[in-house]
Amino acid sequence: MNDASPPPPLTRQQAGQLLQALRAEIRKAVIGQQAVIDDLLTALIANGHVLVEGVPGLGKTLLVRALARCFGGDFGRIQFTPDLMPSDVTGHAVYDLASEQFKLRKGPVFTHLLLADEINRAPAKTQAALLEVMQERQVTLEGRALPVQQPFLVLATQNPIEQEGTYPLPEAELDRFMLKLRMDYPEAADELALVRQAVRSTRADMLEVAELRPLLQAADVLALQQLASELPLDERVLDYAVRLVRRTRDGAGLTLGAGPRASIDLVRCGRARALLRGGDFVTPDDIRDCVLAVLRHRVCLAPELDIEGLSVDQVLLQLLDQVAAPRP
Repeated sequence: MNDASPPPPLTRQQAGQLLQALRAEIRKAVIGQQAVIDDLLTALIANGHVLVEGVPGLGKTLLVRALARCFGGDFGRIQFTPDLMPSDVTGHAVYDLASEQFKLRKGPVFTHLLLADEINRAPAKTQAALLEVMQERQVTLEGRALPVQQPFLVLATQNPIEQEGTYPLPEAELDRFMLKLRMDYPEAADELALVRQAVRSTRADMLEVAELRPLLQAADVLALQQLASELPLDERVLDYAVRLVRRTRDGAGLTLGAGPRASIDLVRCGRARALLRGGDFVTPDDIRDCVLAVLRHRVCLAPELDIEGLSVDQVLLQLLDQVAAPRP
């Protein structure tokens, strides 16, 4: 399939209406988790990859399937396992007896939305197969660089507590994820609604996504991304985003600070967040709303704070209070 056609003209008002409809549609399947849904849409608009972390049964895969159902483009899924090979991800050359030549067989990575389910169950060699395509939006097979379709997003899931049979993601791969989202247990009212909806389903505990309407085409996503990249950004807000990231390198309870890619992603997410809320320009609050998701997987907590029971998120929130935001 060829890349998406050039994005059609889309006004900010139309973009806002489209995003509100998309948010409402996903919420039909994913009960609660409103902040996670907004973060996922932020990444879609900002053209960044997402790592979703949470204990089993919270709906991580359901969240991605719901987005894919609302998206009219191509969707691929890879169930990561210890015996998964890099060629199972990217593709490989096969010998064709009829033509007596090798032909390239593209892997599931050649799609628009790629669900990498339980990504930390595959060894580092297989995880590394995603590095090139996540960064450069291309795959090198048999010496040929093959571009993937646009837009292209990797949406990965992992279980944070299970250790047996898992392989931690290397720092280089973590840094390629724009956002790391954490799904927590639902509120009591949301869980009641979720159970009520699930028991009505004919598929045991599975929530249905088949009834969700496809609202987005590939060209629509490209148009949203273009609109977000053009939103006005005051120099003081840009400076604020960079200062926040640089503050992670000054100690502050962290042994590893975030790099320049985090600064870039924080600004891109701020723009996407502004478009998502229907704003005409990026505010410091748009930047603040994205700090945890952009930075939590790019920093390392100091051992003494870890012993004290502090989390990375708590340290980042303290850091937020220490960096002054620009005033209107």
